[in-house]
Amino acid sequence: MTKKPSTPMPVPAIPKLSEGQLEPLFRRLNLAHTRRIYQEVADRAEKENWTYRDFLALLLAEEVAHRKQTRLQRCTRQAHFPFFKTIDEFDFTLQSTLRQSLLGSYLGPDFVTEGRSLILYGKAGRGKTHLAVAIGYRAIQNGFETLCITAAKLIEDLSNASAKGLLHQSLSAYTRPHVLVIDEIGYLSYGPDAANVLFHVVNDRHLRKRPMIFTTNKPLSVWGKVLHDEDLAAAILDRVLERGRFVPLDGPSGRTRHLNLEEVSPSKAERLRISGINGSEFPEPTVIGQDGSVPAKKPQELVISAQSPKRNLAILESGLAGGQR
Repeated sequence: MTKKPSTPMPVPAIPKLSEGQLEPLFRRLNLAHTRRIYQEVADRAEKENWTYRDFLALLLAEEVAHRKQTRLQRCTRQAHFPFFKTIDEFDFTLQSTLRQSLLGSYLGPDFVTEGRSLILYGKAGRGKTHLAVAIGYRAIQNGFETLCITAAKLIEDLSNASAKGLLHQSLSAYTRPHVLVIDEIGYLSYGPDAANVLFHVVNDRHLRKRPMIFTTNKPLSVWGKVLHDEDLAAAILDRVLERGRFVPLDGPSGRTRHLNLEEVSPSKAERLRISGINGSEFPEPTVIGQDGSVPAKKPQELVISAQSPKRNLAILESGLAGGQR
């Protein structure tokens, strides 16, 4: 059976469009940036004898780059970061144990796709929020959405919604973003249902494998007191840390580092040396009675230590002297 010769495809006629006729075509295809630059690029292509392929490649590359930059700006604005910081701006030399390499898995797309979480713990000024913002911004750069909110604001919003019977409708604002940064756990006091509304957010995100970043100045052992419910606080931490990490931050405060406060404030031993007063070898708390009198001391317990013979001798002598009275 002989094959029929294939008929050649008809070559479409090249439309002759004026600049005014091109404008609505760019708009219809949402090529806003291409619409602005195509004439300049076309003039350059004619002068430099570009191929049609090179001309098209440059137009497409410029459009993609512009859309990427526009998206980055829009998502950064919608994240509501308290300030803008990047990971490159964080001074890891001030940390005794934390290094950037330890956070490497939180700076790539796997942080979001695998639903990892993070708790950043430390005193004020140690850079917890800086790191949280930097990781959240890196997630935006990797193509995801981030929302940053203080714990006080989140709890207040959801508590008010719960009181109106609208809790489940309001949860989507905090469960929808790919990354949720909850800043300042424990800085302010919360209402009695704090643990309840926070658990709803954490549990929903945990089930969807959506990452969370917490910053806190409180040890995990006191989150129950902070949130007014020990059991729910334990359940929250259990879900966060199942695929997450607890990262302590130390070092000096970044806000007051220039004042050298830690060097200015002497240690207890240094204060005693400067004052010329020797510290007590066996310090005991002094209890003042309600009438202002100092109650008589009870006989000292004989506690023997193998590491301090001199102290043992003093304790024994004191005990013997007391027994002779």
